[in-house]
Amino acid sequence: MTRPDASRTDPWSSDQVNVTRTGEDPRRWWGLVVIALAQLMVVLDATIVNIALPSAQQDLGMSDGNRQWVITAYTLAFGGLLLLGGRIADLVGRKRTFVIGLVGFAAASALGGAATGSGMLFAARALQGAFAAVLAPSALSLLTTTFTDPKERGKAFGIYGALAGSGSAIGFIVGGLLTEYLNWRWCLYVNVPIAVIAVFGALALLHDRPGHTGARLDVPGVLLGCGGLVAIVYGFSEAQPRGWSDPLVLGLLAGGVVLLVAFVWWQSRAPMPLLPLHIVKDRNRAGCFLTMGLAVIGMFGLFLFMTYYLQVVLAYSPVRTGLAFLPMTAAIIVGSTQISARLMNRVAPRMLMVPGMVLAASGMVILTQLTVDSSYTTEILPALLLMGLGMGLTFMPVFSTATAGVAPEDSGVTSATVNTSQQVGGSIGTALLNTIATTSSTAYITAHLTNPSRKALVIKEGVVHGYTVAIWWAAAIMLLTGLTAGLMVTAKPPKQGAPAQTPVPESVA
Repeated sequence: MTRPDASRTDPWSSDQVNVTRTGEDPRRWWGLVVIALAQLMVVLDATIVNIALPSAQQDLGMSDGNRQWVITAYTLAFGGLLLLGGRIADLVGRKRTFVIGLVGFAAASALGGAATGSGMLFAARALQGAFAAVLAPSALSLLTTTFTDPKERGKAFGIYGALAGSGSAIGFIVGGLLTEYLNWRWCLYVNVPIAVIAVFGALALLHDRPGHTGARLDVPGVLLGCGGLVAIVYGFSEAQPRGWSDPLVLGLLAGGVVLLVAFVWWQSRAPMPLLPLHIVKDRNRAGCFLTMGLAVIGMFGLFLFMTYYLQVVLAYSPVRTGLAFLPMTAAIIVGSTQISARLMNRVAPRMLMVPGMVLAASGMVILTQLTVDSSYTTEILPALLLMGLGMGLTFMPVFSTATAGVAPEDSGVTSATVNTSQQVGGSIGTALLNTIATTSSTAYITAHLTNPSRKALVIKEGVVHGYTVAIWWAAAIMLLTGLTAGLMVTAKPPKQGAPAQTPVPESVA
């Protein structure tokens, strides 16, 4: 509700006009386009550089050991700083931090595109991640506070969920096209015009309540929470090249757990906590956070292995590899916008999440039958379509349910927690499933390499065997995700014409 004495001159505040209730601002759907554009940029940037990495490594003279930092620097800053970014959005104002995040992300992208050495590129990617940690929670919380009517909320979150689920796959397509027809630097430069359009759109179309200027940032919570997340994300990232028994990996994971335990302890005592514990104590919300984290473990495994399989085993070009993911992207969009968004107001969220994860697991099981000469049309395409539909069915109700009923002053940090689940899940999935694949491949090659004349074929067969073993694990994780959603997410469908649940109180006794 707006204040009667609201200022009409503050360009950052929605209190200049009464637009906080859905239906009063006819431009809100154009605002959704701006939010979706920014979210797409953040999500696809996690993968758009993957296909360009070989070219960037050769151009900048990166070593094999250091090249992973192009990916790790982004995910580390993004995943580690999300809680801080979400709380800053709540304190300062979501529209303001949204614009700041866009400008900073564009500047960091331009810096990375102009990189003259590996260190400059690593620093630019870390800056991208830091500004993404401000931008992503602001985008989701703006969506949450703009669309409160259940019917319109379903449509809005259907579009948002489609982009969140398909953004990584779109990143492969765009990255392949830019790398093959321009050069790797355009995988970073492309963010600049997107961000410029989004900034002007945000200033003209988005509205928000003012920030809570009297509140103070929980500095001990920032150090403990962000420090713990950085340690865990870094530990899983280093587990891939170093191995799980490496002292650094074990130290990072153990240290991260200790910091997060201390963080939870402090949040129960802090006068103005970074993450109010009532947000994660809610059964439905906690179930959504866990569902998101587990689902992304399996999803990132798919992207990782299918990219290598298509390029290395089937010898696809970067563009052809990117286009191979296009049907799955389309299936995610259909599942999210045409199925989930239409059913969200009629069925309980878990009635979408559970079948979605079963479909995704079924697609994974089909991929376990891959061989060194599998056909894309008959063996790979059906699996990608099933997975796309499954993820589309799942992600939309996860985002909508996790952010429903949150008090406006907590919407930023709640949105950040959803994104944190996504980032941490991606780090775990990449490290865990890659380790399983590598170990299985090595064991297969050692057992079957008896004839030197078949060495090349055995190595290729061993690589594919490792992928299929890891994909079996990913399928099991998808089924576990469905079980988690079915048991924990007990929310009922929202009532037509009513706001999206009653806001959670600011504190719990």
